[in-house]
Amino acid sequence: MLRTVTAGIDGSPESRAAAVGAPPTPFGQWGRAAREAKLRGLPLKIVHVLEPVPEPPAAQAPLVGPETVRDWTEKIPRESVEGLRLRHPGVDVTGEQWSGRPGEVLPEAAGDAEVLVLGSRGLGGLGGFLVGSVGLRVVAHAELPVVLVRAYEQAADEHEPDPAGVPSAATPFRPVVLGLDTDRPDAAPIEFAFDAARRRATSLHVVHGWFPPPYYAYGTPVDPALHEALARSESEALTEALRPWQQKFPDVEVVADSRYGSPAESLVEAARTASLVVVGRRARRGVLGPHIGHVTHAVLHHATAPVAVVPHG
Repeated sequence: MLRTVTAGIDGSPESRAAAVGAPPTPFGQWGRAAREAKLRGLPLKIVHVLEPVPEPPAAQAPLVGPETVRDWTEKIPRESVEGLRLRHPGVDVTGEQWSGRPGEVLPEAAGDAEVLVLGSRGLGGLGGFLVGSVGLRVVAHAELPVVLVRAYEQAADEHEPDPAGVPSAATPFRPVVLGLDTDRPDAAPIEFAFDAARRRATSLHVVHGWFPPPYYAYGTPVDPALHEALARSESEALTEALRPWQQKFPDVEVVADSRYGSPAESLVEAARTASLVVVGRRARRGVLGPHIGHVTHAVLHHATAPVAVVPHG
Protein backbone atom coordinates (compact mmCIF):
# COMPACT_ATOMS: atom_id res chain seq x y z
CA MET A 1 0.00 0.00 0.00
CA LEU A 2 1.24 3.51 -0.85
CA ARG A 3 2.65 5.35 2.15
CA THR A 4 1.22 8.80 2.89
CA VAL A 5 1.12 11.61 5.37
CA THR A 6 -2.47 11.76 6.60
CA ALA A 7 -4.27 14.72 8.18
CA GLY A 8 -7.61 14.50 9.95
CA ILE A 9 -9.90 17.51 9.51
CA ASP A 10 -13.41 18.51 10.53
CA GLY A 11 -13.57 22.14 9.38
CA SER A 12 -12.43 23.62 12.71
CA PRO A 13 -9.55 26.15 12.80
CA GLU A 14 -7.26 23.67 14.53
CA SER A 15 -7.82 20.89 12.01
CA ARG A 16 -7.39 23.28 9.08
CA ALA A 17 -4.09 24.41 10.59
CA ALA A 18 -2.98 20.80 10.81
CA ALA A 19 -3.91 20.06 7.21
CA VAL A 20 -3.30 23.19 5.23
CA GLY A 21 -2.19 26.20 7.23
CA ALA A 22 -3.26 28.68 9.86
CA PRO A 23 -5.96 31.38 9.75
CA PRO A 24 -6.49 34.06 8.63
CA THR A 25 -4.87 32.79 5.42
CA PRO A 26 -5.40 29.02 5.71
CA PHE A 27 -3.62 28.22 2.44
CA GLY A 28 -1.00 30.96 2.60
CA GLN A 29 1.56 28.84 4.47
CA TRP A 30 2.44 25.17 4.54
CA GLY A 31 0.39 23.49 7.18
CA ARG A 32 2.09 20.91 9.33
CA ALA A 33 0.85 17.94 7.29
CA ALA A 34 1.74 19.58 3.98
CA ARG A 35 5.22 20.43 5.25
CA GLU A 36 5.68 16.91 6.55
CA ALA A 37 4.62 15.46 3.19
CA LYS A 38 7.09 17.72 1.41
CA LEU A 39 9.93 16.78 3.78
CA ARG A 40 9.23 13.07 3.34
CA GLY A 41 8.48 13.17 -0.38
CA LEU A 42 5.10 11.50 0.18
CA PRO A 43 1.52 12.12 -0.96
CA LEU A 44 -0.80 13.94 1.43
CA LYS A 45 -4.17 12.39 2.26
CA ILE A 46 -6.88 14.57 3.81
CA VAL A 47 -9.43 12.60 5.86
CA HIS A 48 -12.69 14.17 7.00
CA VAL A 49 -14.64 12.14 9.56
CA LEU A 50 -18.38 12.82 9.71
CA GLU A 51 -19.83 11.83 13.06
CA PRO A 52 -23.45 10.64 12.70
CA VAL A 53 -26.00 12.95 14.26
CA PRO A 54 -28.95 11.33 16.11
CA GLU A 55 -32.30 11.68 14.43
CA PRO A 56 -34.35 14.52 16.01
CA PRO A 57 -37.68 13.70 17.65
CA ALA A 58 -40.57 13.60 15.22
CA ALA A 59 -42.09 16.71 16.78
CA GLN A 60 -38.97 18.76 16.05
CA ALA A 61 -38.41 19.87 12.48
CA PRO A 62 -34.73 19.90 11.41
CA LEU A 63 -33.21 23.31 10.83
CA VAL A 64 -31.63 22.22 7.54
CA GLY A 65 -32.41 19.47 5.08
CA PRO A 66 -30.25 16.37 4.50
CA GLU A 67 -29.05 17.72 1.15
CA THR A 68 -27.72 20.87 2.84
CA VAL A 69 -25.90 18.85 5.48
CA ARG A 70 -24.40 16.55 2.84
CA ASP A 71 -23.29 19.47 0.66
CA TRP A 72 -21.67 21.18 3.64
CA THR A 73 -19.79 18.11 4.84
CA GLU A 74 -18.58 17.22 1.34
CA LYS A 75 -17.37 20.78 0.89
CA ILE A 76 -14.83 20.57 3.75
CA PRO A 77 -12.41 17.98 2.31
CA ARG A 78 -13.04 19.11 -1.28
CA GLU A 79 -12.05 22.72 -0.58
CA SER A 80 -9.03 21.64 1.45
CA VAL A 81 -7.76 19.41 -1.35
CA GLU A 82 -8.47 21.96 -4.07
CA GLY A 83 -6.73 24.71 -2.11
CA LEU A 84 -3.61 22.65 -1.58
CA ARG A 85 -3.47 21.52 -5.20
CA LEU A 86 -3.84 25.10 -6.40
CA ARG A 87 -1.17 26.60 -4.17
CA HIS A 88 1.25 23.67 -4.04
CA PRO A 89 1.10 21.87 -7.38
CA GLY A 90 4.14 19.74 -6.56
CA VAL A 91 2.28 17.87 -3.82
CA ASP A 92 0.06 14.88 -4.61
CA VAL A 93 -3.09 15.55 -2.54
CA THR A 94 -6.17 13.36 -2.19
CA GLY A 95 -9.21 13.53 0.05
CA GLU A 96 -11.47 10.98 1.70
CA GLN A 97 -14.60 11.16 3.80
CA TRP A 98 -15.33 8.62 6.51
CA SER A 99 -18.27 8.18 8.85
CA GLY A 100 -18.11 7.24 12.50
CA ARG A 101 -16.53 8.37 15.75
CA PRO A 102 -13.36 10.35 14.90
CA GLY A 103 -11.34 8.88 17.77
CA GLU A 104 -11.94 5.38 16.44
CA VAL A 105 -12.04 6.06 12.70
CA LEU A 106 -8.96 8.25 12.22
CA PRO A 107 -6.36 5.60 13.19
CA GLU A 108 -8.06 3.18 10.78
CA ALA A 109 -8.35 5.78 8.01
CA ALA A 110 -4.64 6.58 8.33
CA GLY A 111 -3.89 2.99 7.29
CA ASP A 112 -0.19 2.62 6.45
CA ALA A 113 0.55 6.34 6.73
CA GLU A 114 3.97 7.30 8.06
CA VAL A 115 2.47 10.12 10.15
CA LEU A 116 -1.03 11.16 11.22
CA VAL A 117 -1.42 14.90 11.85
CA LEU A 118 -4.18 16.33 14.04
CA GLY A 119 -5.09 19.86 15.11
CA SER A 120 -5.54 21.07 18.65
CA ARG A 121 -6.69 24.37 20.02
CA GLY A 122 -3.91 26.63 21.26
CA LEU A 123 -4.17 28.26 24.68
CA GLY A 124 -3.01 31.67 23.52
CA GLY A 125 -0.92 33.55 26.07
CA LEU A 126 -0.91 30.55 28.40
CA GLY A 127 0.93 28.44 25.85
CA GLY A 128 0.45 24.79 25.13
CA PHE A 129 -2.51 22.85 23.80
CA LEU A 130 -6.07 22.12 24.69
CA VAL A 131 -6.15 18.46 23.67
CA GLY A 132 -9.71 17.20 23.49
CA SER A 133 -11.04 13.72 23.99
CA VAL A 134 -10.81 12.88 20.28
CA GLY A 135 -7.13 13.81 20.08
CA LEU A 136 -6.26 11.91 23.25
CA ARG A 137 -8.17 8.85 22.06
CA VAL A 138 -6.39 8.85 18.70
CA VAL A 139 -3.00 9.26 20.36
CA ALA A 140 -3.75 6.40 22.77
CA HIS A 141 -4.95 3.98 20.09
CA ALA A 142 -2.93 4.81 16.97
CA GLU A 143 -0.19 2.41 15.96
CA LEU A 144 1.67 5.11 14.02
CA PRO A 145 3.24 8.45 15.01
CA VAL A 146 0.67 11.17 15.69
CA VAL A 147 1.61 14.85 15.48
CA LEU A 148 -0.49 17.44 17.35
CA VAL A 149 -0.35 20.99 15.97
CA ARG A 150 -1.96 24.16 17.33
CA ALA A 151 -4.64 25.97 15.35
CA TYR A 152 -2.69 29.14 14.69
CA GLU A 153 0.75 27.69 14.01
CA GLN A 154 2.54 29.31 11.09
CA ALA A 155 5.32 27.79 9.02
CA ALA A 156 7.72 30.46 10.30
CA ASP A 157 7.15 29.29 13.89
CA GLU A 158 9.33 26.25 13.17
CA HIS A 159 12.29 28.39 12.13
CA GLU A 160 14.93 30.48 13.85
CA PRO A 161 14.36 34.26 13.98
CA ASP A 162 15.87 36.33 11.20
CA PRO A 163 18.43 39.10 11.94
CA ALA A 164 15.56 41.40 12.91
CA GLY A 165 14.37 38.89 15.50
CA VAL A 166 11.31 37.80 13.50
CA PRO A 167 10.66 34.08 12.77
CA SER A 168 10.99 33.44 9.05
CA ALA A 169 10.52 30.37 6.86
CA ALA A 170 13.70 31.47 5.05
CA THR A 171 15.89 30.79 8.11
CA PRO A 172 17.06 27.36 9.39
CA PHE A 173 14.71 25.13 11.35
CA ARG A 174 14.71 25.28 15.13
CA PRO A 175 16.07 22.13 16.83
CA VAL A 176 14.04 18.96 17.19
CA VAL A 177 13.63 17.96 20.85
CA LEU A 178 13.49 14.33 22.00
CA GLY A 179 12.47 13.18 25.46
CA LEU A 180 14.47 10.05 26.36
CA ASP A 181 14.22 7.64 29.28
CA THR A 182 17.64 5.98 29.53
CA ASP A 183 16.18 3.06 31.48
CA ARG A 184 14.01 2.16 28.46
CA PRO A 185 15.51 3.79 25.34
CA ASP A 186 13.17 2.30 22.72
CA ALA A 187 14.25 2.61 19.10
CA ALA A 188 11.03 3.94 17.53
CA PRO A 189 10.88 7.47 19.03
CA ILE A 190 14.68 7.84 18.87
CA GLU A 191 14.81 7.00 15.16
CA PHE A 192 11.79 9.22 14.44
CA ALA A 193 13.51 12.17 16.15
CA PHE A 194 16.88 11.66 14.42
CA ASP A 195 15.12 11.32 11.05
CA ALA A 196 13.06 14.47 11.70
CA ALA A 197 16.21 16.44 12.53
CA ARG A 198 18.01 15.09 9.46
CA ARG A 199 15.15 16.02 7.13
CA ARG A 200 15.08 19.53 8.58
CA ALA A 201 18.88 19.89 8.50
CA THR A 202 18.82 20.93 12.13
CA SER A 203 20.20 19.71 15.44
CA LEU A 204 18.63 17.23 17.85
CA HIS A 205 18.27 18.29 21.48
CA VAL A 206 17.87 15.15 23.63
CA VAL A 207 16.41 15.82 27.07
CA HIS A 208 16.65 13.31 29.91
CA GLY A 209 15.13 14.26 33.26
CA TRP A 210 16.03 12.19 36.30
CA PHE A 211 15.50 11.84 40.02
CA PRO A 212 17.71 9.82 42.37
CA PRO A 213 16.59 6.31 43.33
CA PRO A 214 14.41 6.22 46.47
CA TYR A 215 17.23 4.84 48.61
CA TYR A 216 19.38 7.88 47.68
CA ALA A 217 16.69 10.53 47.76
CA TYR A 218 17.03 11.64 51.36
CA GLY A 219 20.80 12.01 51.19
CA THR A 220 21.19 13.70 47.83
CA PRO A 221 20.26 17.33 48.72
CA VAL A 222 22.73 17.44 51.60
CA ASP A 223 25.52 15.50 49.91
CA PRO A 224 26.89 17.40 46.89
CA ALA A 225 29.39 14.63 46.11
CA LEU A 226 26.61 12.05 45.90
CA HIS A 227 24.52 14.32 43.70
CA GLU A 228 27.48 14.93 41.39
CA ALA A 229 28.17 11.20 41.12
CA LEU A 230 24.54 10.47 40.24
CA ALA A 231 24.46 13.29 37.69
CA ARG A 232 27.63 11.97 36.04
CA SER A 233 26.17 8.45 35.92
CA GLU A 234 22.95 9.69 34.31
CA SER A 235 24.87 11.75 31.76
CA GLU A 236 27.04 8.77 30.83
CA ALA A 237 23.95 6.57 30.43
CA LEU A 238 22.44 9.16 28.06
CA THR A 239 25.66 9.31 26.02
CA GLU A 240 25.74 5.51 25.71
CA ALA A 241 22.08 5.31 24.68
CA LEU A 242 22.68 7.82 21.88
CA ARG A 243 26.00 6.46 20.62
CA PRO A 244 24.64 3.93 18.04
CA TRP A 245 22.15 6.49 16.72
CA GLN A 246 24.82 9.13 16.24
CA GLN A 247 26.75 6.56 14.22
CA LYS A 248 23.63 5.85 12.12
CA PHE A 249 22.89 9.57 11.62
CA PRO A 250 26.39 11.14 11.49
CA ASP A 251 25.10 14.35 9.88
CA VAL A 252 22.81 15.18 12.82
CA GLU A 253 24.34 17.37 15.50
CA VAL A 254 23.25 16.10 18.93
CA VAL A 255 23.00 18.05 22.16
CA ALA A 256 22.62 15.61 25.06
CA ASP A 257 20.98 17.29 28.04
CA SER A 258 20.71 15.29 31.28
CA ARG A 259 18.82 17.28 33.91
CA TYR A 260 18.00 16.70 37.56
CA GLY A 261 14.26 17.14 37.96
CA SER A 262 10.93 16.47 36.28
CA PRO A 263 11.24 15.08 32.71
CA ALA A 264 7.94 16.71 31.75
CA GLU A 265 8.97 20.15 32.99
CA SER A 266 12.33 19.87 31.23
CA LEU A 267 10.67 18.94 27.93
CA VAL A 268 8.09 21.73 28.16
CA GLU A 269 10.90 24.23 28.77
CA ALA A 270 12.93 22.89 25.82
CA ALA A 271 9.85 23.07 23.58
CA ARG A 272 9.90 26.87 23.70
CA THR A 273 12.69 26.97 21.11
CA ALA A 274 11.88 23.74 19.21
CA SER A 275 10.40 23.04 15.79
CA LEU A 276 9.07 19.68 17.01
CA VAL A 277 9.00 17.74 20.28
CA VAL A 278 9.15 13.93 20.07
CA VAL A 279 7.93 11.73 22.92
CA GLY A 280 7.16 8.03 23.17
CA ARG A 281 4.06 6.09 24.20
CA ARG A 282 4.14 2.47 25.26
CA ALA A 283 1.79 0.51 23.00
CA ARG A 284 0.92 -2.10 25.60
CA ARG A 285 -2.58 -2.14 27.05
CA GLY A 286 -3.35 -1.98 30.76
CA VAL A 287 -6.39 -3.33 32.56
CA LEU A 288 -8.19 -0.07 31.76
CA GLY A 289 -7.14 -0.07 28.10
CA PRO A 290 -4.47 1.98 26.29
CA HIS A 291 -2.85 4.82 28.18
CA ILE A 292 -0.58 7.69 27.20
CA GLY A 293 1.74 8.04 30.18
CA HIS A 294 2.04 11.01 32.53
CA VAL A 295 5.10 12.62 30.88
CA THR A 296 3.64 12.44 27.37
CA HIS A 297 0.26 13.62 28.67
CA ALA A 298 1.87 16.66 30.34
CA VAL A 299 3.92 17.52 27.24
CA LEU A 300 0.83 17.27 25.03
CA HIS A 301 -1.01 19.80 27.16
CA HIS A 302 1.78 22.26 27.90
CA ALA A 303 4.36 22.26 25.09
CA THR A 304 4.26 25.32 22.82
CA ALA A 305 5.73 23.45 19.83
CA PRO A 306 4.07 20.69 17.78
CA VAL A 307 4.32 17.32 19.55
CA ALA A 308 4.92 13.95 17.86
CA VAL A 309 3.82 10.93 19.91
CA VAL A 310 5.53 7.75 18.69
CA PRO A 311 4.20 4.37 19.89
CA HIS A 312 6.72 1.71 20.82
CA GLY A 313 6.87 -1.73 22.40
